Amino acid sequence: MDLTTLLAFAAAFLVFAASPGPDNMTIVARTLSHGPAAGLAYGFGMVVGILAVLALAASGLAVVAQEMGLVMTVLRHLGAAYLIFAGIRLWIAEPVLPAERVGGPRPGLAESVLTGLALNLGNPKMPLFYLALLPNVVGAALAPSQVGILAGVILAVEVLVIGGHVVLAGRLRRALRTRAAVRRANRVAGGVMVGAGVAVVAAR
Repeated sequence: MDLTTLLAFAAAFLVFAASPGPDNMTIVARTLSHGPAAGLAYGFGMVVGILAVLALAASGLAVVAQEMGLVMTVLRHLGAAYLIFAGIRLWIAEPVLPAERVGGPRPGLAESVLTGLALNLGNPKMPLFYLALLPNVVGAALAPSQVGILAGVILAVEVLVIGGHVVLAGRLRRALRTRAAVRRANRVAGGVMVGAGVAVVAAR
């Protein structure tokens, strides 16, 4: 795999990863509502799901994954249902200033990781993305070393994209100095999470 091919894959995946969608909206919403750790936890689960789909596509099992329609649908709907539930809960929550959360109970990061994982394993667009991209960019067959290189590119791109969203949302969160501002931010973040859940369910 030459440098030109690698750069072409990186550019294509960057456009795919940075495009507005449920994942990026949820990272921002989780960071606004619960802090950078929650946004990063969701992003971690998301990346694990993306790499799992890459492994399936590279081994020729993406077609099998596509045939597991019921399993993928259940995973997608479970993740979407949790997003909608969390968004509604955030919408009606009493506003708490970020400084007042120190030492208090924190939402489980495992929930964010599992939600990101389920939504991306159940995302019907992921296998299609790889099935369309890999043969055209890197050829029909991939050696294990090439899969490792592509995984490294994906990790680098996602660190940039996820990190950028978390940093920007974290700065906005630190600017919340009144309960009224926190309530508005909670409702924006909750609405975004509900919208992201609905968008995931509506995806085909």
